[in-house]
Amino acid sequence: MKVLIKQAQVIDPLSPANGTIQDIFIESGIIREIQPEINLEADKVLPGNQLFVSPGWVDIFANFADPGYEYKETLLTGSQAAAAGGYTDVFVIPNTKPVIDAKSQVEYICHKSASYPVNVHPIGAISKNAEGKELAEMIDMRASGAVAFSDGLNPVQSAGVLLKALQYVKAFDGVIIQIPDDKTIGTNGMVHEGIVSTRLGLPGKPMMAEELLVARDIKLARYAGSKIHFTGVTSPKSIEYIRRAKASGIDVTCSVTPYHLFFSDENLVEYDTNLKVYPPLRTKDDITQLKIAVEDGTVDCIATHHLPHEYDSKILEFEYAKNGMIGLETSYSVIKTIFPSMAENRIIELLSINARKIFGLADATIQKNNRASLTVFDPGGAIKVDAGSIRSKSKNTAFMGMNLKGKVLGIINKDQIITSN
Repeated sequence: MKVLIKQAQVIDPLSPANGTIQDIFIESGIIREIQPEINLEADKVLPGNQLFVSPGWVDIFANFADPGYEYKETLLTGSQAAAAGGYTDVFVIPNTKPVIDAKSQVEYICHKSASYPVNVHPIGAISKNAEGKELAEMIDMRASGAVAFSDGLNPVQSAGVLLKALQYVKAFDGVIIQIPDDKTIGTNGMVHEGIVSTRLGLPGKPMMAEELLVARDIKLARYAGSKIHFTGVTSPKSIEYIRRAKASGIDVTCSVTPYHLFFSDENLVEYDTNLKVYPPLRTKDDITQLKIAVEDGTVDCIATHHLPHEYDSKILEFEYAKNGMIGLETSYSVIKTIFPSMAENRIIELLSINARKIFGLADATIQKNNRASLTVFDPGGAIKVDAGSIRSKSKNTAFMGMNLKGKVLGIINKDQIITSN
């Protein structure tokens, strides 16, 4: 297939064309020409109208619920949602049924998604059945295609088990991903412990549960000389620990979710179950500190924590609703709405460049003779979130009905082009 992108501003710090407006000609999935003007016949032309193009975006923490929970999402519908949100690469968590804790499960994900336009990368479980007790065969899973290792929604509680995992992955320069949460603290907490939880009469989860695990795991990573990535960070104190760890040379990185930057616990006053998320939403003051960490470079990536749920898991009493919301399709627009003046270069670092570096993904630099793995977007555009436009199988989002800034136009990947609505 031949694709011609007309008059697009290139956002890629590794590309010789960075910051310039170019025509890009792609043939058989390879970038053949990058010139100020190209007049070649193509099967598909994307006309220049405030177009921006960057290396394909990467989400490092999403649940495609396949196998075992296909009524929530499938590898196909998850990939369609990812493409609509501008993502060419998605890491899927191992909390499926069965858990992705052996090479056969990794191979299932890789083989089933091979023809999709989105690269679906399995995250292998650290422990068998993601129970945090006995290490899974991580080397076998790595050889079969696991991109990183995590117990996903069940962060490893045992320091001994996590230390062994950190030492184990050093053999292949692997990365451990943790949601930092000591589950023995605020075990039954549903929302952030504070004034709002008291007012709503809901059991609270203190930020200390997060901070303790961040502090512990940083020490374990330093001792092991290994790599750890914290995702879903919500505490300013956690950010402080991570800043200090980076400054001291420890190989620690972190990511935040769009919805933790957008919503606070005050938005829970109507008991909207779409806002029941894990980790819980924090206070406005906490969000201000998280935003500073995003702007100053402490936060390395934006992770959507795309957690789809069917109607029956969300439309019921707050106490019984499942945690999580979908996020792949709204991620860029939410970030643009929160940070309207943030440079596109920084946004692309958060959405693509840094994740590729941290997890050793294939090069996606926009230059001649490289494979085309591109996201096309319009920072000046806008979207309205509505159920009819959502491609995910589930519709559980607290952004429903909102007008957001920034618009994804599509992706080009694996010699396929997918355009959004």
